Amino acid sequence: MIVKNILFPTDFSAGASHALSYAVDLAKTYGAKLYVMNVIHDIDMSSNMHIPHRSVDIMYSEFEASAKKALEKLCISVQDECKTTESIVLRGIPYEEILKYIPVKDIDLIIMATHGRKGLDRVLFGSTTERVVRNSSCPVLTIRMPA
Repeated sequence: MIVKNILFPTDFSAGASHALSYAVDLAKTYGAKLYVMNVIHDIDMSSNMHIPHRSVDIMYSEFEASAKKALEKLCISVQDECKTTESIVLRGIPYEEILKYIPVKDIDLIIMATHGRKGLDRVLFGSTTERVVRNSSCPVLTIRMPA
């Protein structure tokens, strides 16, 4: 297996922090570039409603600025182990944006956390990871938090 480009989508959760070490280790092992991504969930897109209000635009701008800072810190924290990283913040439906990004950077492997939601939580929140696994054109390594 040749791995040149690894995508690590993060929602900045504890599970994602745990999965980061796997992404960094595999990027180091393969000498691969690590793409670190955060997708800001776009309410308009997921609800098919447009909420035309200036405060919503300001909110998304603040989310994007915050995510960019957090990704920058994350990339700096792993730069000793993983020499080549790139961060990206997108806005949309998370699993769709992740899947659309695969051909953009010729991603060979996706490494992402799974929250292991069950029951009503899973019904209400869905599973971004599950949708990525089902629809990805490349392998996906899912990492679950230890019990």
